[in-house]
Amino acid sequence: MSVGPVVAAVAAVAVLVVPMAAVRVLREYERGVVFRLGRLRAPLQPGLRPVLPGLDRMVRVDLRVVTLTIPPQEVITRDNVPARVNAVVMFRIVNPILSVTAVENHAVATSQIAQTTLRSVVGRADLDTLLAHRADLNEDLTRSIDAQTAPWGVQVQVVEIKDVEIPEAMQRAMAREAEAERERRAKVINARGELQASEELRQAADTLSRSPAALQLRYLQTLLELGADQNSTVVFPLPIDIIGPFLQKIPSMMNGSAVRGESHA
Repeated sequence: MSVGPVVAAVAAVAVLVVPMAAVRVLREYERGVVFRLGRLRAPLQPGLRPVLPGLDRMVRVDLRVVTLTIPPQEVITRDNVPARVNAVVMFRIVNPILSVTAVENHAVATSQIAQTTLRSVVGRADLDTLLAHRADLNEDLTRSIDAQTAPWGVQVQVVEIKDVEIPEAMQRAMAREAEAERERRAKVINARGELQASEELRQAADTLSRSPAALQLRYLQTLLELGADQNSTVVFPLPIDIIGPFLQKIPSMMNGSAVRGESHA
């Protein structure tokens, strides 16, 4: 068997394989951090980039936004209420070299920092702030986590608290508090309505008192409204100023009757 054709075939394969192994394709959202014999080189930009097999080691770095879910954390708020809180963190790499050389695994490190910061920030807030003013806590979390991940070339863009779980006893207490608050508001609204109605009635009484004819028309209108219901009983409003003189004469009439009775006796 001739050795020449085998050597030629191996040489042809080497000519095809070596150039392919010496070329890397980087996507638009990727950067390549290359170490040549352990020494850092400038990051490779997107496109077709050459590397030296056996001498260069390239680490691909993804620059897209990464969504990281923080598992539920057991926390105690400032007003001593236990709660379970989870959140979501969105971050991206802004410095590929630092993300490889400054930290072993930037995703794991960011997750651990986010968990500890979440417990710390929520522990400084009370339950009402955690439930009603979550946006302020989100901003505080974003600033705190980003300040700690910036040396790694990681930029934290958004931190959102997703769910807050509190004990059932606290939920029932909050429900009773909300019901009492609604009842208080209803009573206040009812009292304000009574006050406004009394003011309107006083103004109406002043207007009617200045015009007796208007008062008579109001009486007639009331009778018309009663008659429209086809009731067997008719209530006729009698103004007190009409029967007032008769009521004033009743004591004198009773005294006169008593005197006549004594004279007859």
